[in-house]
Amino acid sequence: MEGISYSQVELRHFMTRRSTFTLIKEDDQGVAGFVIAESSRRTSGHIITIDVRARARRLGYGSVLLAAAEDRLQSGGCVAVLLEVAVDNEAAIRFYKRHGYSVVKTIPRYYLDSVDALLMGKALGKPA
Repeated sequence: MEGISYSQVELRHFMTRRSTFTLIKEDDQGVAGFVIAESSRRTSGHIITIDVRARARRLGYGSVLLAAAEDRLQSGGCVAVLLEVAVDNEAAIRFYKRHGYSVVKTIPRYYLDSVDALLMGKALGKPA
């Protein structure tokens, strides 16, 4: 979403944290998308961000990245996963709902101290 995306410095910070991992989807033009997730919590993981380049959208890459992140979180002992999404990002909300996420609560003024977020979650089941 315009204006609330992480900067390169912020992304680098998340990518180098001990508790996070980054998964990348490439195509013939290079990086098509990525997901950064955190598994430091004992029972729940956190999708920090997921993004697919405009040229690669609607090809299923987001679904592949999300599923791979969920699998890795589950294999690391997480039984649930959480994420935040802007309340006005209807496409992302539909995407997450299609993948089994439901709204846990609304977080007022989460983005830029002005846009509310939905905290969404999904049960992953017992660790593999």
